This record gives sequence, C-alpha cells and structure tokens, in this order.
Amino acid sequence: MLYSPFSVMSSYKSCSFCVLVVINVFSFVSADETDLTASDPAGKLGQIGSWSPGGPVLQPGLDSLFSLSLRSSFPEDLEVSDYCRELLHLFGQRYVAYVNCMIPAARPVKVCQSCFSSYGRLVHTYLNISSDQMGPGNVSCRDSLLRSDRVMVVYQLYSNLEDLWSKSDCNHCVTDGYQNLTSDMLFFMSTLNQTLTCFEKYQQGNYTELCKNCKSAYRDMNELYSSMEKNHTLCIDIEDAMNMTRRLWSKKFKCSFAREENVSVIAVSSFMLFLPIIFYLSSFLHSEQKKRKLIHPKRAKSYTSLINIQDKQS
Repeated sequence: MLYSPFSVMSSYKSCSFCVLVVINVFSFVSADETDLTASDPAGKLGQIGSWSPGGPVLQPGLDSLFSLSLRSSFPEDLEVSDYCRELLHLFGQRYVAYVNCMIPAARPVKVCQSCFSSYGRLVHTYLNISSDQMGPGNVSCRDSLLRSDRVMVVYQLYSNLEDLWSKSDCNHCVTDGYQNLTSDMLFFMSTLNQTLTCFEKYQQGNYTELCKNCKSAYRDMNELYSSMEKNHTLCIDIEDAMNMTRRLWSKKFKCSFAREENVSVIAVSSFMLFLPIIFYLSSFLHSEQKKRKLIHPKRAKSYTSLINIQDKQS
C-alpha cells in the first residue's frame, strides 16, 4: 500500500505533537512532586496514607488520626454540663489512684489495709455522680454520665472495682465510712508482727529452737484467727497472712503444733479403739461373778451334809 508524502508528514506532525504533550505533562507532575517533597522534609506525607495491592484502602497515619479525632468532637455537648465534666474528671483521677494502689498490694495481699482510703474517695465521687440530688445550676449527672449510652462505661468501671472489694471482704476489716481499720484487724496485725519477729530472731540457727521459742506466739495467732473466723470478721488480708504464716511454720521450719481440736479428736479415737476391749473385759468379769454365785450354794450344802455325817458317826 502506498502513502502520499502529505499523509506521512501530517502523521509525523501529529505524533510529534503527542510526544510534546506527554513530556510537558510528565514535567508538570515531576515538578509538583518535587515541590511537595521539598515542603515536607520530614516525610510526613508518607505517613498520611498507603496503598496496598489488595485494594484501595486508605490507612491514615498517627497525625491524621489525631487530627480526625479533634475534628470529630462536638463543639458543644449540651448533654454534659461543666459540673458533670469536673465530676467525671475527678472520678477518673481517683479510679486510677485506686488501681495504682491495688497492683503493688496484690502479693502479698494488702488491698484492704493499704487501699481503703483511696477506695473511699472513689466511692464518694461515684455517689455524687449517681445521686438524684441536683448540683450547682440544678444539674444531675446521673443520666448524662451513667445512662446516656448502651455500654454505660462509668457504671461498668465502678462495678468491677466494687465487686473486687466485696469479694475481698474488706468491709470486715475497715470501719464505716472508710476512715480506719477495725480494732480486730489492728490486733491481728500486732499479733502477726510478734510472730514474724520471733521467726526472724531464731531462723538463723537451728529450727528446733524456733519451734520451741515461737510456739506460744504462733498458738496465740491461731487462736485469734479461729475466733475471728467464727465471728465473721476476716478479710482477704488476714486470710492470706495466716496462710503464709502456716506455710512458714510447717513447710519451711518443719514445726508441728498440737491444736486443741486435734487433741479432742485423738482422745475420742482412743476411746473408740479401747471400747471393744473394755466391753469384753467387763463381760468376762460379769460372767465370772455369776459362776461364783451359782457354785457357792453347792459348797455350803456339801459342808452342812459333811457336818451331819460326822455327828452321826460320833
């Protein structure tokens, strides 16, 4: 097929024009990218989004998420007043303070004796939030902070800590109003300190001396624990302290202690063991007495007949 010179020249010009257009567009894009890169020397643009081959998913960076969270907040929340916001902020502070107190007191367990004051402040703040009484400006925070959403975050957070306090039976060791420890708790702590001081004094030498010299203090502590158990005045702090002390006494120091209930059990068991022997022995003695009673008249009769025969012979 033959082409005319004019058609060839026109095709060449059109192709040249297309090439020039592509070169200009590429130069424009390259210049824009250079300007953007120069204006962002820290490379923050690379953190805004990334594209993966699996699909056109935008993954915003940390800075963009922060800006989005600021933009998504409402300018004025008419449901929560300034007074309720202050209460919510105070609740958060006291919640964190109580949790920070409990974690170091987890082992050995001292959550009641170490954290009762911080728990009391948390309870006081929550009661102000959940109260029906109106605050400044006739505002009640119960509906806006506790019932405004399905999850009820503030209520759930407080309920978890309240449940932990209840399971620990800390109310048995803390006075009403979370002001101080009870007298029983203080007395038990004093007795515990005396027992542990005795252990520390004699544990460097022979454990036999420890078992001998600390037996009285350990017995008093056991008796006090038993009485508190009957009176329902135990909490998790006392239970854990008693378990650890008994572990030291029996497993580490290899000491033994004859408790009163063990003595009574041994006495009853011994009596039950010897009861058959006593029964058969008493039966045997009783039967011998009956035999004697049966034989005695025969001897008396033979003796009388013998006297009569002697009289006749004489």
